[in-house]
Amino acid sequence: MREDGRRNNLPLNSQQKKTVLASFLGWTLDAFDFFLLTFLLTDIATEFHADVPAVSKALFLTLATRFIGAFFFGMLADRYGRKPILMLNIVSYSVIGALAAFSPNLGTFLALRALFGIAMGGEWGLGSSLAMESIPPSARGMVSGILQCGYPAGYLLAAVVYGLLYQHTIGGYTIGWRAMFLLSFLPALIVLFIRSHVPESPAFVDAQKTARPGLLETLQRHWGVALYAVVLMMFFNFFSHGTQDLYPTFLKKQHGFDPHTVSWITIVANIGAIVGGLAFGALSEKIGRVNAITIACLIALPSIPLWAYSTTPFMLAIGAFIMQVAVQGAWGVIPVHLNELSPGAVRATLPGFIYQAGNLAASYGGPYQAGIAEAPGGSYGYALALFAGVVAVCIIVVIRFSPERRGQVMTVLG
Repeated sequence: MREDGRRNNLPLNSQQKKTVLASFLGWTLDAFDFFLLTFLLTDIATEFHADVPAVSKALFLTLATRFIGAFFFGMLADRYGRKPILMLNIVSYSVIGALAAFSPNLGTFLALRALFGIAMGGEWGLGSSLAMESIPPSARGMVSGILQCGYPAGYLLAAVVYGLLYQHTIGGYTIGWRAMFLLSFLPALIVLFIRSHVPESPAFVDAQKTARPGLLETLQRHWGVALYAVVLMMFFNFFSHGTQDLYPTFLKKQHGFDPHTVSWITIVANIGAIVGGLAFGALSEKIGRVNAITIACLIALPSIPLWAYSTTPFMLAIGAFIMQVAVQGAWGVIPVHLNELSPGAVRATLPGFIYQAGNLAASYGGPYQAGIAEAPGGSYGYALALFAGVVAVCIIVVIRFSPERRGQVMTVLG
């Protein structure tokens, strides 16, 4: 859908704001469901008589299966529309996420988390394509940052809920990890809002009037960009999950902090993540996607000692804030960057698939980090610092080879 110069400078209208809000909430509550697990690894391990690396395989399975959902739900959305498939996807991950509360053993729990990963994998591509195709080009940088901030916002929400509810007693019942997973039903409520207030992507509606190339044909013409983007997203997923997923475990096991302290440090980290996502998403509209990502990753490097090797809660919180400004600052540019790189005919499929294929390549990072941390002579601080430093440098190098397509017109026919 082409935008003229006058419309490019207009603020978002009411429908566009509702579309962005729905996409943001979908990703926020998707992340909320995922990050609840990161606070509960030690408790699940205790109940199932397992160690943390064994339970952390749930993180691996969730990440490893997300590319299946990205492909499946993306294909449906490219055929039937962004809006109805986004609604189906949200209901799917809500129900499957809640079912984990009833797991009788570790094997069943791991299987349900793998299924949750499939459902979770579809949301990012659907929400980002719906939003990016519905707004003026000049708003994409800021909206990209807003959308990606849904991820740390979900993490922050999980931290708040964990701090407020976990191990508290209500009506004689002590809230444990199973009750926490029942909260996964909440995202299904977004579907009511989407159904009533969110329109279909204008670009998708326009494209129904014209024949479009298929996925395989499109990939054959753009395979180089797709392969490059998968490698880039592998490093990006190591960057985010390598600095987030085991951080609560690091705070609990290495420092012995109580749930309240773990909660507020994580909240501070995710406030930093939201600041970074918004700031660098907007900055990318001025200096370009590639330069914004490079600067964000450079900020991560000097923050590592403070983030991984401080000894007091206050200093760890400062380090976590700066680290997540950098990590999610870089990530804040990714929704718009991948959508701009992707051909329009497969925009609901390809960005999400690339993102989740990178997740698959990086999916064993959590168990690998836990193994390093719990090996003789190892520590969680060392494992976190190693991942953060190496991956930040890798992204700085790889992103410099990326095409820059800031501000290109988005249709569903390319």
